[in-house]
Parts: sequence; structure tokens; C-alpha cells
Amino acid sequence: MARPPELRAYALQCLLETDPTDKAEAVATMADAFAAGALCVESRGDLPVSGVIPGRPARPELVPPRLVGRRSMVTVEGRAMLIHSLAHIEFNATNLALDALWRFPDMPVAYYTDWLRVAKEEAIHFSLLTAHLQKLGYQYGDFPAHDSLWEMVEKTRGDIVARMALVPRTLEARGLDAIPPLRAKIAQAGDMEAAAILERILCDEIGHVEIGNRWYRYLCDQRGIEPRATYDELAKRYEAPVLKGPFNIEARRLAGFTEAELTGFA
Repeated sequence: MARPPELRAYALQCLLETDPTDKAEAVATMADAFAAGALCVESRGDLPVSGVIPGRPARPELVPPRLVGRRSMVTVEGRAMLIHSLAHIEFNATNLALDALWRFPDMPVAYYTDWLRVAKEEAIHFSLLTAHLQKLGYQYGDFPAHDSLWEMVEKTRGDIVARMALVPRTLEARGLDAIPPLRAKIAQAGDMEAAAILERILCDEIGHVEIGNRWYRYLCDQRGIEPRATYDELAKRYEAPVLKGPFNIEARRLAGFTEAELTGFA
């Protein structure tokens, strides 16, 4: 199928792609086309805003988080379960970046280029993790997974302020806290290749959370609303998870959280 020359429409086609490998390749092609000047950014609200279901494969089976299973680093299967879980998060993160790209019209061009960058990097993360999973003897879809990240994307589909507040700077920011101990455990188990992938993901995710922080504050400024009070109200309205430590304060600082916000995480 021919891809449209407009970035948001192209992103929507990528979102609808069901095959994970094809989706990752399509995102890379989209980013290359935009870098070459072959795609324009037209932010008019002329795309469908309801009834869009992101493309995903028949597997993995989606289950509640408590049923995903324990991941022992002692066995290859346990490490594979962890890599699979992370790959699923990155697959959903690719979809959420694509959704942020196409769903919200009338934003500055920089907003769309930022989320194009996120989509490209999340797709790379997914590809790195699934390639390593195959080296361990497994495929994406071999284990069950949960869908908590995408559930919040769905909840916030009608409110860009809530999307920026509760997805990149809340749920994705949890990765800044979770990755270092996971990286340490998998390195201790001797899987240095996986540890290196997690290091790359952490570095990129700092930038992704910073993008969410920056556009959240931009939108608050545009609407004349106070960021911290608005965040508290949105977290309550959309039933965002209560964050628990320990927190990666330095990574959160690099990702654009203010010192006042960091005080609440300490």
C-alpha cells in the first residue's frame, strides 16, 4: 500500500500495521522519508479521531499484570520472560508515539518531529529486544503480557494535556526508576548484551520523558493552568497509578522534572 506524503497520515498507517516487524520497519522508513524532506507536516484535524484500534499481532496473550509470571534471572527462560516483557512495553511505546503523532492536530511542527523521534527510537528498542529474545531461543508472543501502558493511552485519547501528563511523564517515567536495577540483575546473570540494550533504552527514555514534560508545560502555559495542581487533578480523574520509590532522581532531573517535583519523589 502506498504511504501518504503527510506525516500524521503516515503515522496512522504505521499505527494500524499488525505485524510488529513490519511496523518497526515502516516507522524507520517514515523517519528516513521525513529526514529526506519527502513528508510534510500538516496538522489539520482531518484524520479520524475515534474508532482507531492499533495494529497488533494475535500473540502475546494479554492478561492482568499479576498473571504475567515471575522472572528468575537464574534460568534462560526467566531472562527471556523479562526480555519479552520489555519488548512488549517497547511495542506499546511505539504505538503510543504513533498515536501521539497522528491524533492531536494543531500543534507546533516541533511537537510532531519530537514524537516522530520517539516512535523511531521505541521501534529500535523493540527490534533490539526481540532480536536478543531470539538468541535466547524464544519469539515475541511466546509469553503472556499485560497492557497497562496502552490502557492509559486509551483513557487519555480525548485530552492531549492528560496524555502528556499521564503517559510519558508518569508511566514511561517509571522506566527511569526500574531500568537500573533490572540492568544490574541481568548483568549479574552474565547477559551483558541485554544489559547494554537496557543501558541504551535508559538513555533514550530520558529524552522521551523530557519531551512529555516539555509539551505538558507548553500546553499548561497555552491554557493558563498551573502544572502541578493540574497534574494532581488529572491523576485523580484518570486513576493514574500511585508512584512508589525508589526513584532515579538524577534521570528524572535530566528528563526535565523540576526541583519542586523531585522533592516529592525524594
